[in-house]
Amino acid sequence: MDFFIIFIVAISLSFDTFAISVSSGIAYQQIKFWEACKIALTLAFFQTLMPFAGWGLGIQIRAYIENFDHWIAFSLLLFLGLKMIHEAFKKEDEKDFNPLKPLTLITIAIATSIDALAVGFTFSIINIPIILAGFVIGFVTYIASMTGILVGKSLKTKNPGLIDVIGGLILIGLGTKILIEHLSN
Repeated sequence: MDFFIIFIVAISLSFDTFAISVSSGIAYQQIKFWEACKIALTLAFFQTLMPFAGWGLGIQIRAYIENFDHWIAFSLLLFLGLKMIHEAFKKEDEKDFNPLKPLTLITIAIATSIDALAVGFTFSIINIPIILAGFVIGFVTYIASMTGILVGKSLKTKNPGLIDVIGGLILIGLGTKILIEHLSN
């Protein structure tokens, strides 16, 4: 059951990076394979790193929050899901968007992986194995990013907002599942 949860969360977390990658493919129709790999590897690295950081923080305070940890997990996933849905309706500033610039690439990698930090914290609360989670999240992110760039290269317009809405709904659904399971025990 842990792997299924990890995989679903990994897919959910990769929606932001997929959307950024679609935008990158649209912005740079002539992007080379190695340039796409650079973007995908950077996004995957941060998506892998952040759950470890969140998990480490969660382990430090787990004993203090065991009685209401399911509410924390639910609240975090609800917040992240709603945030993703909200972000889907924002207009992106396309001026000077160059994902191959190091500063831009690091910025989008951090911005898209903040959710993974909170997920790592949540995983520490519900005892999900973090090593497996980190690598699954990173792998799924890499595949999603490479796919997103390919999709972006083939699109004439962009509408990545729907992807964020779906990702947000998945996170809210997982938070609700965790809450219901704990309340029913």
